[in-house]
Amino acid sequence: MATFTVRRGRRYRATITLDWLERWVDNETIAEKLHAAGFTEVNITGAGDTRQAAALWPKPDATAEMPSQVSEVSEIPARTRTRASRKA
Repeated sequence: MATFTVRRGRRYRATITLDWLERWVDNETIAEKLHAAGFTEVNITGAGDTRQAAALWPKPDATAEMPSQVSEVSEIPARTRTRASRKA
């Protein structure tokens, strides 16, 4: 199994590929598993055997083995906040 390191305060996106039986699991159940692992602000999209997950890691940095269903993990760049300019 591959390992991956998550860093405090960073957001991550991953592809979740499910086998023929797992594909019947709803997105809420997948989100609950990510919450149980320590992620917050979890968002799951997609249906069937391929889902996309996005979540925030609020805890201290950690390294762990990834489940075989998780692939293509990447950090989501932080959003930059800009102030809208107004014309006078």
